[in-house]
Amino acid sequence: MDSEALEPSLYTVKAVFILDNDGNRLLSKYYDPELYPFMKEQKNFEKNVFNKTHNADNEIAFIEGMTIVYKSSIDLFFYVVGSTQENELMLMTVLNCLFESLSQMLRKNVEKRTLLDNMDGVFQVVDEIIDGGVILECDAQQVIEKVNYKVDDNPLSEQSVAQHISEKLALTTNVFQSAKEQIKWSILK
Repeated sequence: MDSEALEPSLYTVKAVFILDNDGNRLLSKYYDPELYPFMKEQKNFEKNVFNKTHNADNEIAFIEGMTIVYKSSIDLFFYVVGSTQENELMLMTVLNCLFESLSQMLRKNVEKRTLLDNMDGVFQVVDEIIDGGVILECDAQQVIEKVNYKVDDNPLSEQSVAQHISEKLALTTNVFQSAKEQIKWSILK
Protein backbone atom coordinates (compact mmCIF):
# COMPACT_ATOMS: atom_id res chain seq x y z
CA MET A 1 0.00 0.00 0.00
CA ASP A 2 1.46 3.40 -0.85
CA SER A 3 1.90 5.99 1.90
CA GLU A 4 -0.67 8.38 0.38
CA ALA A 5 -3.49 5.95 1.24
CA LEU A 6 -2.59 6.26 4.92
CA GLU A 7 -2.49 10.07 4.91
CA PRO A 8 -5.23 11.71 6.94
CA SER A 9 -8.01 13.07 4.80
CA LEU A 10 -10.84 15.54 5.21
CA TYR A 11 -13.06 12.91 3.60
CA THR A 12 -13.75 11.04 6.82
CA VAL A 13 -17.18 9.54 6.20
CA LYS A 14 -17.70 7.04 3.40
CA ALA A 15 -21.42 6.47 4.03
CA VAL A 16 -24.29 7.02 6.44
CA PHE A 17 -27.40 4.89 6.54
CA ILE A 18 -30.42 4.26 8.72
CA LEU A 19 -32.16 0.89 8.60
CA ASP A 20 -35.34 -0.37 10.24
CA ASN A 21 -35.36 -3.39 12.55
CA ASP A 22 -35.78 -5.71 9.54
CA GLY A 23 -32.66 -4.31 7.87
CA ASN A 24 -34.58 -2.29 5.27
CA ARG A 25 -33.12 1.01 4.13
CA LEU A 26 -34.86 4.18 5.31
CA LEU A 27 -32.06 6.59 4.42
CA SER A 28 -28.61 6.16 2.93
CA LYS A 29 -25.94 8.48 1.62
CA TYR A 30 -22.73 7.21 0.07
CA TYR A 31 -20.00 9.84 -0.20
CA ASP A 32 -17.26 7.77 -1.84
CA PRO A 33 -18.22 7.14 -5.49
CA GLU A 34 -15.90 4.12 -5.63
CA LEU A 35 -17.55 2.47 -2.62
CA TYR A 36 -20.52 0.46 -3.91
CA PRO A 37 -21.42 2.73 -6.85
CA PHE A 38 -24.61 0.77 -7.62
CA MET A 39 -27.79 0.54 -5.56
CA LYS A 40 -27.69 -3.28 -5.54
CA GLU A 41 -24.14 -3.29 -4.12
CA GLN A 42 -25.13 -0.71 -1.49
CA LYS A 43 -28.15 -2.72 -0.38
CA ASN A 44 -26.07 -5.93 -0.21
CA PHE A 45 -23.47 -4.11 1.91
CA GLU A 46 -26.21 -2.70 4.19
CA LYS A 47 -27.80 -6.17 4.58
CA ASN A 48 -24.39 -7.67 5.42
CA VAL A 49 -23.68 -4.92 7.97
CA PHE A 50 -27.15 -5.28 9.49
CA ASN A 51 -26.86 -9.07 9.75
CA LYS A 52 -23.52 -8.77 11.57
CA THR A 53 -24.51 -5.91 13.89
CA HIS A 54 -28.23 -6.00 14.78
CA ASN A 55 -27.78 -8.55 17.59
CA ALA A 56 -24.31 -7.43 18.69
CA ASP A 57 -23.67 -5.39 21.84
CA ASN A 58 -20.71 -3.55 20.30
CA GLU A 59 -20.70 -0.07 18.83
CA ILE A 60 -17.93 -0.67 16.30
CA ALA A 61 -17.59 -3.27 13.55
CA PHE A 62 -14.98 -3.94 10.89
CA ILE A 63 -16.75 -5.29 7.82
CA GLU A 64 -15.62 -5.51 4.17
CA GLY A 65 -12.57 -3.36 4.90
CA MET A 66 -14.63 -0.60 6.49
CA THR A 67 -14.84 0.77 10.02
CA ILE A 68 -18.49 1.03 11.00
CA VAL A 69 -19.90 2.65 14.12
CA TYR A 70 -23.54 2.04 14.93
CA LYS A 71 -26.32 2.58 17.40
CA SER A 72 -29.91 1.39 17.68
CA SER A 73 -33.05 3.03 19.00
CA ILE A 74 -36.44 1.30 19.32
CA ASP A 75 -36.90 0.07 15.71
CA LEU A 76 -34.03 1.92 14.00
CA PHE A 77 -30.34 1.25 13.39
CA PHE A 78 -27.96 4.15 12.64
CA TYR A 79 -24.64 3.52 10.86
CA VAL A 80 -21.65 5.72 10.01
CA VAL A 81 -19.01 4.16 7.74
CA GLY A 82 -15.36 5.14 7.34
CA SER A 83 -12.20 3.56 6.00
CA THR A 84 -10.17 1.13 8.11
CA GLN A 85 -7.64 3.91 8.82
CA GLU A 86 -10.36 6.22 10.09
CA ASN A 87 -10.44 7.31 13.71
CA GLU A 88 -13.35 5.48 15.37
CA LEU A 89 -13.84 8.39 17.79
CA MET A 90 -14.43 10.81 14.90
CA LEU A 91 -16.95 8.44 13.36
CA MET A 92 -18.62 7.97 16.76
CA THR A 93 -18.80 11.75 17.20
CA VAL A 94 -20.65 11.99 13.87
CA LEU A 95 -22.99 9.16 14.88
CA ASN A 96 -23.75 10.74 18.25
CA CYS A 97 -24.36 14.13 16.63
CA LEU A 98 -26.72 12.54 14.10
CA PHE A 99 -28.62 10.68 16.80
CA GLU A 100 -28.82 13.67 19.18
CA SER A 101 -29.91 16.02 16.39
CA LEU A 102 -32.66 13.65 15.29
CA SER A 103 -33.68 13.07 18.90
CA GLN A 104 -34.11 16.83 19.39
CA MET A 105 -35.82 17.30 16.05
CA LEU A 106 -38.24 14.41 16.65
CA ARG A 107 -38.78 15.44 20.28
CA LYS A 108 -37.08 12.32 21.63
CA ASN A 109 -39.45 10.10 19.61
CA VAL A 110 -36.70 8.43 17.54
CA GLU A 111 -38.63 5.60 15.92
CA LYS A 112 -39.49 4.53 12.38
CA ARG A 113 -42.93 6.14 11.99
CA THR A 114 -41.80 9.58 13.25
CA LEU A 115 -38.61 9.39 11.19
CA LEU A 116 -40.56 8.59 8.01
CA ASP A 117 -43.02 11.43 8.72
CA ASN A 118 -40.11 13.89 8.93
CA MET A 119 -37.71 12.68 6.21
CA ASP A 120 -37.10 16.20 4.82
CA GLY A 121 -35.73 17.25 8.19
CA VAL A 122 -33.74 14.01 8.53
CA PHE A 123 -31.98 14.66 5.21
CA GLN A 124 -31.33 18.27 6.24
CA VAL A 125 -29.75 17.09 9.50
CA VAL A 126 -27.49 14.60 7.67
CA ASP A 127 -26.48 17.28 5.13
CA GLU A 128 -25.73 19.76 7.91
CA ILE A 129 -23.40 17.25 9.65
CA ILE A 130 -21.66 15.81 6.56
CA ASP A 131 -21.07 17.31 3.13
CA GLY A 132 -19.53 15.05 0.52
CA GLY A 133 -17.88 12.93 3.22
CA VAL A 134 -16.42 15.94 5.06
CA ILE A 135 -17.60 16.47 8.64
CA LEU A 136 -19.03 19.99 8.91
CA GLU A 137 -20.63 19.97 12.35
CA CYS A 138 -20.55 17.74 15.42
CA ASP A 139 -22.66 19.81 17.83
CA ALA A 140 -26.30 18.68 17.76
CA GLN A 141 -27.54 22.04 19.07
CA GLN A 142 -25.79 23.86 16.20
CA VAL A 143 -27.22 21.40 13.68
CA ILE A 144 -30.77 21.91 14.97
CA GLU A 145 -30.37 25.70 14.93
CA LYS A 146 -29.03 25.64 11.36
CA VAL A 147 -31.73 23.29 10.15
CA ASN A 148 -34.39 25.12 12.17
CA TYR A 149 -36.76 22.24 11.48
CA LYS A 150 -40.20 22.24 13.03
CA VAL A 151 -42.09 19.00 13.55
CA ASP A 152 -45.62 19.84 12.40
CA ASP A 153 -47.49 16.63 13.09
CA ASN A 154 -46.79 16.35 16.80
CA PRO A 155 -49.86 16.57 19.02
CA LEU A 156 -50.34 19.91 20.73
CA SER A 157 -49.83 20.01 24.48
CA GLU A 158 -52.65 21.29 26.71
CA GLN A 159 -50.78 24.54 27.24
CA SER A 160 -50.25 25.13 23.51
CA VAL A 161 -53.94 24.30 22.83
CA ALA A 162 -55.03 26.79 25.49
CA GLN A 163 -52.65 29.40 24.08
CA HIS A 164 -53.92 28.74 20.54
CA ILE A 165 -57.57 29.09 21.65
CA SER A 166 -56.91 32.30 23.60
CA GLU A 167 -55.08 33.80 20.59
CA LYS A 168 -58.02 32.93 18.31
CA LEU A 169 -60.47 34.30 20.88
CA ALA A 170 -58.52 37.57 21.15
CA LEU A 171 -58.44 37.84 17.35
CA THR A 172 -62.20 37.20 17.13
CA THR A 173 -62.86 39.78 19.87
CA ASN A 174 -60.75 42.33 17.94
CA VAL A 175 -62.69 41.60 14.73
CA PHE A 176 -66.04 42.09 16.54
CA GLN A 177 -64.80 45.27 18.21
CA SER A 178 -63.64 46.62 14.85
CA ALA A 179 -66.98 45.72 13.19
CA LYS A 180 -68.89 47.35 16.06
CA GLU A 181 -66.86 50.56 15.63
CA GLN A 182 -67.47 50.59 11.87
CA ILE A 183 -71.25 50.11 12.33
CA LYS A 184 -71.36 52.86 14.99
CA TRP A 185 -69.54 55.30 12.68
CA SER A 186 -71.70 54.41 9.68
CA ILE A 187 -74.87 55.06 11.72
CA LEU A 188 -73.54 58.39 13.05
CA LYS A 189 -72.72 59.71 9.54
